[in-house]
Amino acid sequence: MAKKSFAVFGLGEFGRSVALTMVKNGYEVLAVDRDREPVQDIADHVTRAVRADATDMDVLKNLGLDTMDGVIVAIGGDLEAAILMTIGAKECGVPYVLAKAKNRMAEKVLRRVGADDVVFPERAMGIRIANNLTAGNFSDVIELSSKFSMVEMTIPAAWHGKTLRQLNLLRTYGLNIIGCKRGDNVTIALNPDEVLDPEAIYIVVGNNDSLEKVKED
Repeated sequence: MAKKSFAVFGLGEFGRSVALTMVKNGYEVLAVDRDREPVQDIADHVTRAVRADATDMDVLKNLGLDTMDGVIVAIGGDLEAAILMTIGAKECGVPYVLAKAKNRMAEKVLRRVGADDVVFPERAMGIRIANNLTAGNFSDVIELSSKFSMVEMTIPAAWHGKTLRQLNLLRTYGLNIIGCKRGDNVTIALNPDEVLDPEAIYIVVGNNDSLEKVKED
């Protein structure tokens, strides 16, 4: 099966991190920026890096966007440029376009001109930092929606010496343990009859209210 390919427009901190992470996850990535320095910096780490003005429709056609599975418009500070890139990508036949926005008004505009998804990286990071600062025994918190989150946590004292089968977390708390981390090793196929390890980090998914109750245990 051929690798999926994506183009990332704008190589600021957000765009660069998206491009490098996608390469790490096995995707082909075309990285595009109008400035020479960010293109040179990332060139050795992506499939192809191009210095170009991605607001120009003729340029977009020459980049081969018609073969791409998706485009990430990573320019949140220049709404006009983001609009032109989004429109251009859609006119080239790109099936999926994700755009970065600074506010809700920009989101509405970008969706109106064709963006399939819009993200607010600064807001998302702010929420994550705030959650982590108030997380108690949670070592990391990722907000999945307004009602559900995924956390990394050490088990509360009430769970010590017990197995997943004994705890029956789904019925008791409405939670699911989906993995266990020990150092760099992650296990996702957990033995329901194995006593939980107080030294390990467990990956738990559930309703925010249920997670809050566990944090207080």
